[in-house]
Amino acid sequence: MPVNPEPPHADEPEFVKWFRSSSPYIHAHRNQTFVIFFSDSLIANDFASFIHDIALLKSLGIRLILVHGIRHHIDQYLQQSAIKPVFHENNRVTPAEILPLIKASAGQVRLETEALLSMGLPNSPMAGARIKVSSGNYVTAQPKGVIDGIDFGYTGIVRRIDTVSIKQQLEQDNIVLISPIGFSVTGEIFNLNAEQVATEVAVAMCAKKMILLTEEHCQQGAHTIKQLTTSEAEAFVDAQQLEDSITRSLKAAIDCTRRGVARVHLINQHTDGAVLLELFSRDGIGTLISANSFERIRPASIDDIGGILELITPLEKQGILVKRSREKLEMDLTDYIVIERDGLILGCTALHCLENGAAEIACLAIHPEYRGEHRGRQLLDFLINLARKKAIHKLYALSSQTMHWFIEQGFEQGEINSLPDALKIFYNYQRSSKIFYREI
Repeated sequence: MPVNPEPPHADEPEFVKWFRSSSPYIHAHRNQTFVIFFSDSLIANDFASFIHDIALLKSLGIRLILVHGIRHHIDQYLQQSAIKPVFHENNRVTPAEILPLIKASAGQVRLETEALLSMGLPNSPMAGARIKVSSGNYVTAQPKGVIDGIDFGYTGIVRRIDTVSIKQQLEQDNIVLISPIGFSVTGEIFNLNAEQVATEVAVAMCAKKMILLTEEHCQQGAHTIKQLTTSEAEAFVDAQQLEDSITRSLKAAIDCTRRGVARVHLINQHTDGAVLLELFSRDGIGTLISANSFERIRPASIDDIGGILELITPLEKQGILVKRSREKLEMDLTDYIVIERDGLILGCTALHCLENGAAEIACLAIHPEYRGEHRGRQLLDFLINLARKKAIHKLYALSSQTMHWFIEQGFEQGEINSLPDALKIFYNYQRSSKIFYREI
């Protein structure tokens, strides 16, 4: 008797779509070095899920350097000892009497982290995955000194990162775990800012990414900020009253991107699977800091043909755009510009030059998931600047369904007889497109 197959799960198409869209990132991240900072508060809350994700990242061929914080453990030890913590400009002052508490905090967090990394992942998809961990004296430090009359004692700053030893451990397929403790050439121990340690490690190791797991979202109002350039992040820190942890992370991100690390991600550590969602989806769930915007407008290349066709074909089927063959696109490719984001074509348009200082704007399209964020206006502004450089003083556009948008952008409606001859000859009377023009 035949057995009916199990019905498909409702979320299967969405999973397949997500898995396919993640494949470029799986390929791009393989054999790359990532530095991940996490607060010691994560150990008491969501660490099991985090370890699962770390194991998955490692199985995908990513080289991982973990830097942990100890701030919460230090505060707990100080409270138990009835010692009031002292800070100056958000930097902890470390007198000799609390240095044993600093060492105890670092040792406890490091051992707990190593233990959890070593326990395996029973009853999980990564069961049996063995995670090898290496920790050691990778950070040489020096005293922070006296600033504004404040003696910081055993608070230090990073002097040097032992990149040779770290690379050796990564090449042996180990995860490198680094505590915010530094050692001087004379054998002294210094308490370091963990975010600064992560930054120095990422810069020294030429890491592809630094990931900072924060205790809250980086927000403006009620909304998580998706992306900031380095200069925008700097202005944001100066203008906003932010939580200390977010301020520290943003300042670390600014420093890191200014010194050559391409991208820094701020992710709320309390979101399950946050690291995976940030690294393997196009829009992520955290805040990306980069020296330059990772979404850019540029001239189209031959490699963009497939992306342009994927973008405009649904609009052609709906009658919004005139159908264009691949051959036609290739012939006119030098007229096209695109908005590109991590290899995805978000938008496109073309500027076809005509006679007597006129040009046609054609094939203006925005990806349906990225509309409503002024990208159409950005493409138009780019075209207007390009047209002026070409000594074009009048733009034409033909539209059958987006008439109001062109009017909102300063275009006026015209008649067929007003069209340049090159457009008039090929005007499609069956489409009956409205005619718009704008002097520039």
